[in-house]
Amino acid sequence: MRIRPALTATAAVAAAGTLGLAAAVPAQAAEYSSALKVKGIQYDAPGKDSNKCSGGNTKNEYLTIKNYSRTKTVNLKGYLVKDAAGNKFTFKTSHKLEPGDSVKLRGGRGTDSDAKNVVYRQNCNFMWNNDKDTIYLVKPTGSRADVHSYTKKADDRDGNGYITYHG
Repeated sequence: MRIRPALTATAAVAAAGTLGLAAAVPAQAAEYSSALKVKGIQYDAPGKDSNKCSGGNTKNEYLTIKNYSRTKTVNLKGYLVKDAAGNKFTFKTSHKLEPGDSVKLRGGRGTDSDAKNVVYRQNCNFMWNNDKDTIYLVKPTGSRADVHSYTKKADDRDGNGYITYHG
């Protein structure tokens, strides 16, 4: 009979230690329960930065979001993408991603296309900082689907302005 309380106390200590360790893990390391995740980001558009709507290169700055579910189709309507400074984009229309599909959320102006899996922000200003930033993908419910912080120096070792997450 005395063994049970000793095991319970030991389990409680182990659980407390595990919880303490989990609290020390950075937020971006946590895996959120979402089929949608950030696959990668072209945070620094190739060429000299120009946010002119005509002839600028904001279309070359993009975020790739992928549906990692094997069975579930996900509608992007209502999902929010934002950065650390509070720049935001909300998917206002229906855009369904079949299992394994991805969509590129591009800067600049253009025509959204389900067939080409591209959505434009309809804004010619750059959204992502070239030195460091945080990417938030938020579900329509307000809970986080995915989050990643990056710095050019630590995360873009080849210096091409593109970082891959979740393969």
